[in-house]
Amino acid sequence: QVQLVESGGGLVQAGNSLRLSCAASGRTFSSYAMGWFRQAPGKEREFVAAVSWSGTSTYYPDSVKGRFTISRDNAKNTVYLQMNNLKPEDTAVYSCAADANYADVLRMRCDYWGQGTQVTVSS
Repeated sequence: QVQLVESGGGLVQAGNSLRLSCAASGRTFSSYAMGWFRQAPGKEREFVAAVSWSGTSTYYPDSVKGRFTISRDNAKNTVYLQMNNLKPEDTAVYSCAADANYADVLRMRCDYWGQGTQVTVSS
């Protein structure tokens, strides 16, 4: 079992940055691939970033590539999402998720999900 708690969301102006954190419980955090996802009102959930269990492999969709960076600290059981040059279209609830299979993270088929944190970007 893995429990995930996100933090770091808030209201920012376009062009600014935020760093989201996702704290995980459990001693097996380092064996899970992790991902960040977002969902805006009236829209489907969207994949934002993924990182392998070791942190050596990452993946981003074109919509955030070059602006967002996912990282993890297995000693702290935490995964981060650094978001730079934020745009109003980045406004959404951001959730982290975990799965033992990296490919399933990319497919948004994760076994464990956090509750999410709101990110609002004003123009």
